[in-house]
Amino acid sequence: METSTKTNITIEAIIKASVEKVWQNWTSTNGITKWNTASQEWHTTKAEHELKPGGKFNYRMEAKDGSSGFDFSGTFDVVKPNEYLESTIEDGRKVRTTLTRKGNDTHLSQTFEAEDTHSADFQREGWQNVLNNFRNYVETLKDHVPLHYEITINAPIQKVYDTMIDKDQYTVWTDPFCPGSYFEGSWEKGSKILFIGTDEQGNKGGMVAEVAENIPGKFISLEYMGILKGDEEITTGNEAEDWKGGFENYTFTEKDGSTVVAIDVAGSKELQDFFSATWPLALNKLKEISEQ
Repeated sequence: METSTKTNITIEAIIKASVEKVWQNWTSTNGITKWNTASQEWHTTKAEHELKPGGKFNYRMEAKDGSSGFDFSGTFDVVKPNEYLESTIEDGRKVRTTLTRKGNDTHLSQTFEAEDTHSADFQREGWQNVLNNFRNYVETLKDHVPLHYEITINAPIQKVYDTMIDKDQYTVWTDPFCPGSYFEGSWEKGSKILFIGTDEQGNKGGMVAEVAENIPGKFISLEYMGILKGDEEITTGNEAEDWKGGFENYTFTEKDGSTVVAIDVAGSKELQDFFSATWPLALNKLKEISEQ
C-alpha cells in the first residue's frame, strides 16, 4: 500500500518587538483582522478562537470585492504562551508557530503541511506575505512598557474573580485609579467594554477595550482599543495610537487555599509611573473587599 508524505514548508521573520508583544498581537482576535491577509485584494472580516488546547479557531477570509470567501478553521493542539502554538487545520494539516527571543527582537517561524491543490512555492509565498504583514503591523505599534503586579488574597478564587468584575465592587477597588470610575459593557470574550471616569473638571473620559479572553476563575485578557472623550469613542488617529497594542492580563491561581492575583500590563511609557503608583493600591482594595 502506498503512503504519501506531506511536504513541510517553513516561513520566518525577525520582528523588532519583544516576544511578549509579538505573542499578544499574534493571538489577539482583534489584531488578526488587521494583518491576516496574503494580498491587498483580501481581508479577514472576523476572527474567533479559544486560545487553549482543544480550543477551536475560525477566521473568515473574504475578497474585498465580495466575489468570494472562505473560513480558515481548525483546533489548537498545544498552547505555550510566548513560546509556541501547535494546531490542526480543519483539513487535517498541522501547523507549528514558534517564537524565539533574539535580544530585543523576536524570531517567528511557522512550519505548515502543504496542501495538494497549489504548488509549494505558491503556498510559501502566500503564508510569507501574511507573516510580513504581521511583522509590519507589530513594528508600527507604539512600544509599551511591560509591568507586573500581584497579591495574595485570603479568599477562594471564584469569590475574588466575581468581586473583581462585579459592577458595584469594581467602583470600589478601582478607586485609586479614578474615584467613582465604572464600566459599561460585558466581560464576555469578544465584547467591547468601556472603562469610564471623570476628571477634576467633571469631564467624562476613559478607555475603550476588547475582552480578548475570559476563562472564568482563571484568566482575563483586555486589549486596549482607544480612548473615550465624553461620549465619543476614539479608536483611530494619534490619540488612539498611544493605547493600541496595550493590554491588561489578570491571572488567578490557587495557593494553599488562598488566591494569587497576578496583573500583567503593557501600557505606554507615559503611564508607567501612574500604574506603578495605583495598581498596588487597587489590588489592596480588592484584597480588602474580597476577604470580607
